[in-house]
Amino acid sequence: MNLQQGGGGRGRRRRGRGGGAAMSEINVTPLVDVMLVLLIIFMVTAPMLTAGVPIDLPDSKAEALKEEKNEITISMDGQGRVFLDDQELAPGELADRLAGIEKGEKAPLVTLRADRSLDYGRVIAVMGELNAAGFKSISLVTNGSVAAP
Repeated sequence: MNLQQGGGGRGRRRRGRGGGAAMSEINVTPLVDVMLVLLIIFMVTAPMLTAGVPIDLPDSKAEALKEEKNEITISMDGQGRVFLDDQELAPGELADRLAGIEKGEKAPLVTLRADRSLDYGRVIAVMGELNAAGFKSISLVTNGSVAAP
């Protein structure tokens, strides 16, 4: 019997998906599906991560500002407690903590988040402490834009 003629030789094996041969292709479809789900989750949760202190912000028609890397967030909740980023400060501690922040060439942008139920004088007092500490650029955070009445 001549093996070169392609007759039904027993020594030959058929390669492919049938029979016990291992698959050499990697199926990336499940990986892409998982990555898209994670991307959507992160896109939805990322805006919520910037606001650590729950505050009822006032409404405004102003456009949103871009976030900066070197940014300090001061929050005031409905009870008048003051937070630096997410850490609650004792009464009178804000000035000391602001003095400890390194300003560099340009003082970092300060975003002030104040609850809508707070007395205007309390918010102005915090703004005065920020100004006295050398922070001249203060942004007031509101609850997005509202339709005109």
